[in-house]
Amino acid sequence: MSARNLDGKTALVTGSTSGIGLGIARALAAEGAHIIFNGFGDAAEIANLRAAVEEEFSVKTSYFNADMSQCDQIEAMMQAAIAESGSVDIVVNNAGIQYVAPIEDFPVEKWDAILAINLTSAFHTSRLALPAMRKKNWGRIINVASVHGLVASAQKSAYVAAKHGLIGLTKTTALETADSAITCNAICPGFVLTPLVQKQVDARAERDGISNEEAKKSLLAEKQPSCEFVTPEQLGALAVFFCSDAATQIRGVAWNMVGGWVAQ
Repeated sequence: MSARNLDGKTALVTGSTSGIGLGIARALAAEGAHIIFNGFGDAAEIANLRAAVEEEFSVKTSYFNADMSQCDQIEAMMQAAIAESGSVDIVVNNAGIQYVAPIEDFPVEKWDAILAINLTSAFHTSRLALPAMRKKNWGRIINVASVHGLVASAQKSAYVAAKHGLIGLTKTTALETADSAITCNAICPGFVLTPLVQKQVDARAERDGISNEEAKKSLLAEKQPSCEFVTPEQLGALAVFFCSDAATQIRGVAWNMVGGWVAQ
C-alpha cells in the first residue's frame, strides 16, 4: 500500500460510533490514521464497526466509552489513549446532544448537560492532548461546531450558546498554538441527515400529513437554500483537508458547510 497522508498518526474522534463522527473517523482512517472511537452503543455493534474499519483501511482502532459530560472519564480516556499511542495527533471534538425548549421552560439539567458535552468536553480533550502535540510539534484539533455557532434559532438556547462558545474556544486555541505546527479549526455543518434530524423529518411528515421526502424538502427549504443535506462523507473530507499540509496556515476558522444558509 502506498503512503497515505496520515500514516502513523492517531486520531481521537468523540461521538464517533455513528453519524457525523463516524463519517469523519472513516475519512481519517482512509488516509491511514489509527482511530480511537468514542461513543455509546451496543458493544457487539461497536466491535463489528472497529473490525470493519480495521479491515477496510488497514489501520488500528481502539474504543473508549467515556461519558463526555464527565471530566474524570475524559481524563481517563485521554491518559489511556496517550499511553497506548504515545500521543493523540488529531482530536476531533464531535460529541454533542440537543434539547429544544423556550428559555423560560428550559430544564436546568438539560442546559448543564448540553454545555458540558458540546463545549466543556472539547476544552478537556484539547488541554490534555496539547502537551504531547507540543512535544511532537504537530497536531490538529478540529471542533465540530454547527451553523448554530454562527447564527441562532429559537428554542435552542443551550445548543446555540455552546456552539458559539466552541467557536470562541477554537479561535483561542488557534492563537495559543500559532507559533507551532499545531492548528485548531471548527467545522460548522448545517442540516445533516443524522438520526436526530430524521426524527424531525418524521415528526413533520406525521404532523403535516405528507411523505417523508416532502418533509425533508420542507425542512431544508426553511433554512438551507441548496435543499440538500450535508453528508458525513463531505464533512470527513473537510476534516482530512484540515489535517493536510495545505491547511497549515488555516487557523481559527469556523468553516461553514451549510448549503448557503449563512449567505442569506
